[in-house]
Amino acid sequence: MKRSIQKVAILLAAVALIAVSVAWYHTRSEEDAAVFKTAVVTRGDLAITISATGTVEPEEVIDVGAQVAGQILSFGKDVDGHTVDYGSRVAKGTVLARIDESLYATQVAGSRAQVQAAQAGLERSKADLEQYRAKLNQAQRDWRRAQKLGPSEALSQTSYDAYRSAYESAKANVAVGQAAISQARAGLAQAQADLDRAERNLGYCVIKSPVKGVIIDRRVNIGQTVVSSLNAPSLFLIAKDLTRMQVWVAVNEADIGKIHPGQPVTFTVDAFPGETFRGTVGKVRLNASMTQNVVTYTVEVLTNNSNSRLLPYLTANVQFELQHLNGVLQVPNAALRWRPQENQVAPRFRDAGQGEDRSGAQAAGEHSAEALGERVAGSGRPRILWTPDGDYVKPIEVTAGASDGIMTQVTGKQLTEGMPIVVGMKTAEEASADARNPFTPHFGRRNRNQKSR
Repeated sequence: MKRSIQKVAILLAAVALIAVSVAWYHTRSEEDAAVFKTAVVTRGDLAITISATGTVEPEEVIDVGAQVAGQILSFGKDVDGHTVDYGSRVAKGTVLARIDESLYATQVAGSRAQVQAAQAGLERSKADLEQYRAKLNQAQRDWRRAQKLGPSEALSQTSYDAYRSAYESAKANVAVGQAAISQARAGLAQAQADLDRAERNLGYCVIKSPVKGVIIDRRVNIGQTVVSSLNAPSLFLIAKDLTRMQVWVAVNEADIGKIHPGQPVTFTVDAFPGETFRGTVGKVRLNASMTQNVVTYTVEVLTNNSNSRLLPYLTANVQFELQHLNGVLQVPNAALRWRPQENQVAPRFRDAGQGEDRSGAQAAGEHSAEALGERVAGSGRPRILWTPDGDYVKPIEVTAGASDGIMTQVTGKQLTEGMPIVVGMKTAEEASADARNPFTPHFGRRNRNQKSR
């Protein structure tokens, strides 16, 4: 009885050991099996673009400053009757702010008094001239009589000389009077100029909008003192027309040769995710800038903002469209970069000497082991794609075309839309997740020791 029990126990232990060995073998086979990550060949439109970053700017901005120094007393009213502030709509001539004018009003009053004094001085000079002319006439008549009599018993030599001297003196006084009038007129003009300047400075105390537009920046507050020096302090920034905006884009010198006026552009802003805006290249500025040895040029992109969606100074992610292809076959760039190991290639493609599938063998022979898939990237160059073939992969020779950085146009005799293409190897976590999903196709999950059919 004891021997029978021992035999049964030994038999059960042997069966358990065999079961564990079989499970371990299958598990290891599954782990050793290559699990390929695939994508499919798709057909669609492909846009070849240059990416850059820019800033949304108003098309024309007016910087309104102060030409006199003083304290801000109050702000004006916009076209809607509200106090001027950020976003206010203003018309040409709208009062934006008022500066304390007491000092400038005093200067105007003083200048006016100087003008009146100069005018009085001019009138006095004119009256003096008339007096000088009257004296000249009297002296001239006396001198003429003296000339008729001459030095004689009726007119002494002393009197004769006195009449002559009086005439010449009166004549000189008239010239002096005329010069005094000229001086008085110059003084009046100077006083009038001082008055005009004082009145102009007084007028500058009222800040008015030079254009019709929208205030996008107010840089002063009531009670703040502005100081005017060589550079007028900026008080308001007015956008003349926000329905037309520009995007100022910094383009690298390596790409600037591909940019030209009229080129279509698309861009997005973080403020409106999922929304694409369109524009065209307006001009390429020639004043390049260098930052950390990188040369960039500023490109102006024109866009319509009639719906007022775009706000000034938003950051824009810009795409300059270089080429647009319609309905072409395309694959992910990762598919062109991926290379299999030699033992992952289907056996019939490893030996170029076998007669079966000669074209494929030649392709694999040219790219065996380390060289498979290692073609020079570029448009119009032959490349190798890999498609699942049972537990292995087989090569498909294609011609690569244009690329947008994510997808690449490909053409080839064996290439068809919807064909699975290997883009990489799955991780253990991805393989486990796919194994649990009954709807996921499994390429390369059979025993690697089993021959492919």
